[in-house]
Amino acid sequence: MAFKVLHLSIFILFLAKLSLSYEPRNHEVDALISIREALHDPHGVLNNWDEDSVDPCSWAMITCSAENLVIGLGAPSQSLSGILSGTIGNLTNLRQVLLQNNNISGQIPPELGTLSELQTLDLSNNRFSGVVPEFLGQLNSLQYLRLNNNSLSGPFPVSLAKIPHLAFLDLSYNNLSGPVPKFPARTFNVAGNPLICGSRGTEGCSGSAIAGPLPFYLNSSSGKHKSKKLAIALGLSLSLVSLFLLALGFLWLRQKQKGKVILNISDKQEEGLISLGNLRNFTFRELQIATDNFCSKNILGAGGFGNVYKGKLGDGTVMAVKRLKDMTGTAGESQFRTELEMISLAVHRNLLRLIGYCATSNERLLVYPYMSNGSVASRLR
Repeated sequence: MAFKVLHLSIFILFLAKLSLSYEPRNHEVDALISIREALHDPHGVLNNWDEDSVDPCSWAMITCSAENLVIGLGAPSQSLSGILSGTIGNLTNLRQVLLQNNNISGQIPPELGTLSELQTLDLSNNRFSGVVPEFLGQLNSLQYLRLNNNSLSGPFPVSLAKIPHLAFLDLSYNNLSGPVPKFPARTFNVAGNPLICGSRGTEGCSGSAIAGPLPFYLNSSSGKHKSKKLAIALGLSLSLVSLFLLALGFLWLRQKQKGKVILNISDKQEEGLISLGNLRNFTFRELQIATDNFCSKNILGAGGFGNVYKGKLGDGTVMAVKRLKDMTGTAGESQFRTELEMISLAVHRNLLRLIGYCATSNERLLVYPYMSNGSVASRLR
């Protein structure tokens, strides 16, 4: 009898230990592991995604909220290929997906349409094919959508015009066709789609006229009347550019006489950058002087994208200068443009607005107001 009681006690202790050691699987971990398995990762940037982990917040390319929920997936310019798994729809708290400048192919998964919290989706410069899914029109929180430079085809997705808070849309350089509806987006781009209504070879296509409060870009047919207007506009533009270059040359000659350059770094502003709102375009020399040549004693913080320095302009204005690293080349310029556009469009009662930027042939910098008490992250909690 005593032996049976002992045997039963040991069995109960074993079951108790087993139940205590069991930890339920995190559904976000499962979803991310499925995403990783569907991708080819030549640089191993996703190697620390551990399927036995219960907390993905320490993983590379993942951003979490204060409640340890996955809200961001960002792996731009990492040479990823393969397909984007539909299990991304299980990351129900996602607010940001940044997978631009990779080689991901296949169709855009319909499960993305279930992410009700999604605010930013950038799949540009990949190899996605098929139609632009109508389900993207269900993303009522979406503010920034970039699908340009893929191989998407089919009719222009009318559902996108129904997204209430969409501020930026880029579908350029695909193979879309048909009419383009009116958009609430403040900036949108459909250039490089030869079958869009208004392009050459699409006469007789009927649809809504295109309108928007800010500039948008569309390949349009050019008749004689339009050619004349274009010639006049081009002539005026060339005259203005000539005057601007003369003024710039005069200012450069004056500046050249004021003293020597602190570092032998080109201060020529990068051409082709987007001008947004009232952002100030700083010169690199201005920011060098303001930060005491980016002295280490002025470093406010450091991260994966570069250091942040405290700086002071000649008029006494104190600011924070984010000096981005590894931002040269085509991929770097695209990343810089994306960040500049997104930050300029961001609206939050506690979020500091971007006040300026600097872009030279080998430097990318962002300028914010200096905040002496705490970080931006602490203000957003």
